[in-house]
Amino acid sequence: MRRQLELFFTALGFFTRLPVPAWVPWSPERLNQAARYFPLVGWVVGAIGAASFLALAQVLPASIAVVLSMAVTIRVTGAFHEDGWADTCDGLGGGWDKAQALSIMKDSRIGSYGAIGLVLMLLAKAAALVELAAFGPAAVAAALLAAHPLSRLASTSLIHTLDYVRDDDSSKSKPLAHRLTAHELALAALFGLLPLVVLPLVVLPIPAALAALALATLATLWAARIFVRRIGGYTGDCLGALQQGSELACYLGILIAWNFT
Repeated sequence: MRRQLELFFTALGFFTRLPVPAWVPWSPERLNQAARYFPLVGWVVGAIGAASFLALAQVLPASIAVVLSMAVTIRVTGAFHEDGWADTCDGLGGGWDKAQALSIMKDSRIGSYGAIGLVLMLLAKAAALVELAAFGPAAVAAALLAAHPLSRLASTSLIHTLDYVRDDDSSKSKPLAHRLTAHELALAALFGLLPLVVLPLVVLPIPAALAALALATLATLWAARIFVRRIGGYTGDCLGALQQGSELACYLGILIAWNFT
């Protein structure tokens, strides 16, 4: 049990800026083994976002509460996934071939595609959550609690199914470039899908949960197809990009289903 707790804290320390206990050791091998807990990190981030929104919505309009709660989650994660989304937009938008795309994605400077993509992504997520707020604060909280774990499961699925395409050791995501075992993938799936099973018992309509899963799956398949076609696999930036894309897909699925139910 202690080792599993260490692996969870390893994942939490890598993907967020939250403090972890000093007794937790770190190594690239442990980070690879911690991939099973990436969706569980989404529980933490989603819970922080949901709690922030519910507290802010008590004293502020829903639209402002949404934006500020997004700012809280971005602060918690250090904009880790947003950075991957922007880099991927730059690389795939500006690169003509695999080598050029990978070179652009590795550049820390943001370009036009990255800036435009990041602004549109943040606006789209904010707009979707504001629309969900029309169904009550609990709807936004439920969406956050479902989307953050599920979107991280989507990214974890890339690690299991695609090839890592960077061959340099300088990449901070290189330790993740190993496929999960069947047991590890099953555990990640449990953590990623469990909110979609539990939340319909409380607030989220079953059609909304199913729509969120369907659109997140479509986003994952579409992104995987693009990544393989353009660069032959995935990079750490691609994982962040898919997390952002599938998170938005979850919100849209919930919103579409809620509008019809």
